[in-house]
Amino acid sequence: MGLSDGLLNPTKKAMVIDDCCKMIEGQLASKSGMSGIALKTAFAALKGVKPGYIPYVVEQILPQCFTALDPIWSQGVEKGDPIEYLSANRTHTADALLGVTDARVKNAKRQIVRGTYEKLRGSAKKHVEEAVPDLAKVIDNYTKV
Repeated sequence: MGLSDGLLNPTKKAMVIDDCCKMIEGQLASKSGMSGIALKTAFAALKGVKPGYIPYVVEQILPQCFTALDPIWSQGVEKGDPIEYLSANRTHTADALLGVTDARVKNAKRQIVRGTYEKLRGSAKKHVEEAVPDLAKVIDNYTKV
């Protein structure tokens, strides 16, 4: 069973989405300086697209994200500590996640979404890499029985 199958079942899906949104908010809150201001401004613009837009987007991309992470997570399980494995391989993990968002944004109908993503894409990998340990903890929380 893949991560999507286990983490997006009806009994867990809403909690996983909520925890992912909280993780994103926490990551944003930790950012400072000019890049932090840029990220927070961009996030506020995306939140303004429509009420509930961020949880909606998270719900839409999680299946593809979990599919992309599944091989990495499985390797971590084999090694005995998937949280540590994802964290130690955060570059590979970030590349897998950004591959999903890169593909999704190509089909985005809203110009504000495409434009915001394109402006921030150059620095995105660093921020995604920083978020990998927190994401791994969210995943681990829901993969335990």
